[in-house]
Amino acid sequence: MATFRDLLSKAKSEIVEVDGTDAEHLLNRAVFLDVREPDEYAQGAIPGAVHIPRGNLEVQVEGRLHDHDSKIVVYCAGGARSAFAAKTLEEMGYRDVVSLVGGFNRWKDDGRPWAAPATLTADQRNRYQRHLLLPEVGEEGQQRLLSSKVLLLGAGGLGSPAGLYLAAAGVGSIGVVDMDVVDASNLQRQILHNIDRVGERKVDSAKKALTALNPDVNVVGYDVRLGADNILDVIDGYDVIVDGTDNFPTRYLLNDAALTKRIPVVHGSIFRFEGQVTVFAPYDGPCYRCFVPEPPPAELAPSCSEAGVLGVLPGIVGSLQAMEAIKLLLGLGESLAGRLLSYDALEATFRTFKMRRDPLCPACGADAGELVIAEYDQLCMPHPKVAPAGV
Repeated sequence: MATFRDLLSKAKSEIVEVDGTDAEHLLNRAVFLDVREPDEYAQGAIPGAVHIPRGNLEVQVEGRLHDHDSKIVVYCAGGARSAFAAKTLEEMGYRDVVSLVGGFNRWKDDGRPWAAPATLTADQRNRYQRHLLLPEVGEEGQQRLLSSKVLLLGAGGLGSPAGLYLAAAGVGSIGVVDMDVVDASNLQRQILHNIDRVGERKVDSAKKALTALNPDVNVVGYDVRLGADNILDVIDGYDVIVDGTDNFPTRYLLNDAALTKRIPVVHGSIFRFEGQVTVFAPYDGPCYRCFVPEPPPAELAPSCSEAGVLGVLPGIVGSLQAMEAIKLLLGLGESLAGRLLSYDALEATFRTFKMRRDPLCPACGADAGELVIAEYDQLCMPHPKVAPAGV
């Protein structure tokens, strides 16, 4: 019966090995794949390495390394596991794979570059286990979520489900803009709040709910009227904005500010039994002004307080917004940029409509002038104040 040494010798005879000097020349030009166990990886790794434990390689590698023609340098602690891993990768169709002689231990002993990577704690591994099982997310994606910042405009019907799911997913920093207080009439749909917090500021209530769900999340409240004088400062530094506003002046103001800062906006809107979701990706797709060049008359744009809304509807639309935000943060799939997703609750149907950039758009068109961040109080307004009331 073949011994481990015999199997290792056979594997090495069927792969290509490189020493540390040759491998160092490949930094920033090849994919370095670390196949050690998580506790080994946490002690230090080659900068930029993709970490997939050897036991998970066959299941996860296709979702993490898409290009079968890319150069891959596989390493473990001493060079044995990486030899078997390199052979497995070749059998899976990867065409340019080499194994690092001596592994990470020799690399480190020779004084070559390494660093202690950010790793998840044991509690975080347990909390986000279902994410870690997805090759498209994994530990790298979860770390990205934990370092991401998402701004919720409104802690109401749309902001509530979006905020809860973003917090549950481990988005590290969530900003909440809302200048309203919790009212009993909100509780039919605004699930961030409860009867004990009626009368509290919504940003305070939202922070209690989100941090109770996930203490990993830093919640920043903005109990302010969103206006031309502060919007650029409020949105600055966020990776994605989730728009739960319910009036046209704020949406136009947000559009111009997001274009200026080049921050994608996940837009959602609801009316009675219908909802819509899209993504406004600055200069990569249509903006809000391309979508709605001019606001409709006030009598054709009643607010939810005037027309009503089925309470579960914002839960569906807000959850879709959370999904789009997470996809943007992780670079997953196809976003709704350039598409409008429409949901009819009574018919139980989804429809998708294509949207295109308007070449003559005064905000994002080729000949658009410099954007001026200004108030739009003269536009159609369901309410006399300009603030993200969050439906």
